[in-house]
Amino acid sequence: MSWRNKSAFAATCIAAALACSTAQAVELIAIGALPGTMADHSGQSMLLENGVRADLLGGMGSGLAWAGGSTFLALPDRGPNAVAWNSSVDNTTSYIPRFHTLQLHLKRQPDAATGLPFTLQPVLAQTTLLFSRERLHYGGVVAGYGATPASNVPGRFYFSGRSDNFDAATNSSDRLDARLDTEGIRLSRDGKSVFISDEYGPYLYQFDRRTGARVRTFTLPAILAVGKKSATGAAEISGNTTGRVANKGMEGLAISPDGKTLFGFMQSPLIQDGGDGGRANRIIAIDIKTGATAQYAYDNYLADKSKAYNSSELLALNSHELLVLERDGKGLGDDSAAVVKRIYKVDIRGAADVSGLSGEAALLQKAAPKSLFLDVAAALRAHGLSAAQIPAKLEGMAFGEDLVEGGEVRHTLYLANDNDFLATTPAGLANPNQWFVFSFTDADLNGSRFENQQFKDRGDDDAQGDDDKQ
Repeated sequence: MSWRNKSAFAATCIAAALACSTAQAVELIAIGALPGTMADHSGQSMLLENGVRADLLGGMGSGLAWAGGSTFLALPDRGPNAVAWNSSVDNTTSYIPRFHTLQLHLKRQPDAATGLPFTLQPVLAQTTLLFSRERLHYGGVVAGYGATPASNVPGRFYFSGRSDNFDAATNSSDRLDARLDTEGIRLSRDGKSVFISDEYGPYLYQFDRRTGARVRTFTLPAILAVGKKSATGAAEISGNTTGRVANKGMEGLAISPDGKTLFGFMQSPLIQDGGDGGRANRIIAIDIKTGATAQYAYDNYLADKSKAYNSSELLALNSHELLVLERDGKGLGDDSAAVVKRIYKVDIRGAADVSGLSGEAALLQKAAPKSLFLDVAAALRAHGLSAAQIPAKLEGMAFGEDLVEGGEVRHTLYLANDNDFLATTPAGLANPNQWFVFSFTDADLNGSRFENQQFKDRGDDDAQGDDDKQ
């Protein structure tokens, strides 16, 4: 290969005693960033409850979706809650969930700043706020601080990151709860709408890409929801014996290349399956046209670390093989040292549907096989980044356009970080929004077939009607 650092990466893999033989040719080719001090294009210039501007451009690596060409959709999570203001709502604010449209221009020219063969120039093009046409349940447990967004108008009720925005009389699958912690985003085949997953419900919603209006709610398996909701994660965990772990709901979202199936991924095992720190996670497959679901078990235990790690993102290679991003929470962001940032390949073809099973032991017997695709932390260290410079929260993952180098077709893989809306770390290090671009060939997939998502105008694979008027 003509690009550098391959030998250094291989040496790092061997030293770590990892199965990296299929990943040595996966190459880091570009790094791009936008400052964590920028404002987005939402027009929300007011201050949130914690004093942070409501238009701060941050956290936008929670989800990343390719939209064709150099266009990507970037998703922040529930907003700036790393700045303390009130523990009764876990310091969450009335930040309106949104997605950003970006141009990630990948140019075939050496980048003097990174020493890589390509330059990545991110440009923020648009910000789209998410809302319901139907009135939502807003809370207000904090005296003196209302939870209803000031931007609401009749027929446009915005979702909110505030953890107290729910109806206590219903379970966490209530589609009228206003609280929304967006984590995964994918674009529909016709390009007209986006699918977004959430951790509070967990929910899986479809929104109009142009307006941000919710148009459909997918009915997810009842076992994912919790019966007792709370404004604090700790109380929600202690108050439930089944369902998703608080703040670890549907973190990842993938779409099959043909645009017919969504794959939602829980960040940690359900409470009844071992809870946070357990091994048996669930991938939920959803037929977009019919809404039918199936569930597959995923073992997130890493033998070389003797530990199970949470899962941050899911990306479809084809109709049955997925890439899974597993990580620790260490690195740039909290001034610690990153250790585990890995991408595994999992094949659910032939795997048993575990919808009727419960408990770690039962699920692990049916877990789909997985293999290492890329040790991201090792690749970044081989390029010269220290463990303290590797983002703590690499969470977004998307394929982009193919490249042709020396007659060889190379696919591109983009990773994005969630900087928690913190422009600098506690130690004063710059903490921007970042994107890391890798390239790989079909040979690096060790026999798997790569299919990138294709976009075209079709009416039979999108959601039907207006969810808020049904």
